[in-house]
Amino acid sequence: MCNEYMVLWNKLGLDLEAHDCLLNHVTESYRETFLSQKNRPQSMDYLDFVISEVHGLRIKELMDKKAAGQKVIGAFCVFVPEEIVQAVDASLVGLCTGADFSMEEVERFLPRNTCPLIKSAFGFKLGNVCPYIETADMIVGENTCDGKKKSYEVLKELIPNLYVMDIPQTKGQVARRLFSAEYLRFKDAVEELSGLSVNAERLKQGIEIVNKKRQAIHRLSRLRSADPAPISGLDALLVNQVYFYENPLRFADSVNRICDELEERISHSKGAFPKGAPRIIISGCPMALPNWKAPRLIESAGAVIVGEESCVGERGTRNLTESSGETLVELIEAIVDRYFKIDCAIFTPNPERLNHITEMVKEYKADGVILYNLQFCQPYLIESMHLQNILGEKGIPTLRIETDYSAEDIGQLKTRIEAFIELIK
Repeated sequence: MCNEYMVLWNKLGLDLEAHDCLLNHVTESYRETFLSQKNRPQSMDYLDFVISEVHGLRIKELMDKKAAGQKVIGAFCVFVPEEIVQAVDASLVGLCTGADFSMEEVERFLPRNTCPLIKSAFGFKLGNVCPYIETADMIVGENTCDGKKKSYEVLKELIPNLYVMDIPQTKGQVARRLFSAEYLRFKDAVEELSGLSVNAERLKQGIEIVNKKRQAIHRLSRLRSADPAPISGLDALLVNQVYFYENPLRFADSVNRICDELEERISHSKGAFPKGAPRIIISGCPMALPNWKAPRLIESAGAVIVGEESCVGERGTRNLTESSGETLVELIEAIVDRYFKIDCAIFTPNPERLNHITEMVKEYKADGVILYNLQFCQPYLIESMHLQNILGEKGIPTLRIETDYSAEDIGQLKTRIEAFIELIK
């Protein structure tokens, strides 16, 4: 890495030796997982560049924005409304939760049988290896599952600028009023942080910016229904992961360029996988950067992932925010409406998720569903058992897996995934 980045990381207080080990691991994993793919769209070189600079040029860009008086807000979850952040000219970035780091140190703060995603958030902070955490002026946690809810009480001791947003667990009118009140409270906190007031004009502009990157993702998703699939599930997942880090307008432009190439590939029946390859919907827990384990196993077995029913996927991006309102109240309510449709497993009951999976199977012509669960994630683990039964009754082949971020279960997962794919061929 260039000396300029070393100076920047040192200024942010990163453990340079540990951070270098992390980057080396990610670089090697990326090379083996992505750069080894055959028939890859040429325009994916944009993602290759972004990943190569994810802790470099992007961090420098954010620090330059801070020097100009703009704010950076970090988030762990798709319930944080980016439209409000954009309305005060701030940047919202996703935080590192996709790999194990400093686990011995983490288990001084959290029980061993805690969800890997939660432990990862602690590990990246305790290990001083995530420049996004150190760059952020505010970090937003959200009371979704019980694990996160209680862990934020502990994380507050490590991250003084942690702001916790309450998320209701049901979808009735009382819950919606709570949701609306929380978004108004968040607006007030963002205004105080930035020194700027959120008015209707600013919020409408913020909505339009965020909608543009969602629209680019929607276009990409539609193209994945083609057979042969014009892009691998791994590359599509990478697009969804980078969604949380990149400048929104630059991201939208770049994804649309990828889609231009995919349309050309479709017109010539050129695919990332052969025509007729088994088509999979992967559904469940978020797959945060750099968590590529399960998708790599699936596609190495000859299947192609054609959709992600996940927070890092359609659950997080599929609905636009209505921007036709003229007043601040109307626009805030439109944002609440949009985010209240997210069918996270924290909600009870949650029939919308089953409906969404079924719709995706039909839309993307999937041959089967793999329910992806992180160990100790009780909402998704419990919901997955019910989903497996219902999908089976609908005649949709379904495999339920439970894993973590380690490599210890790769052999077992490989065997089960290969057997499932052989079954649906």
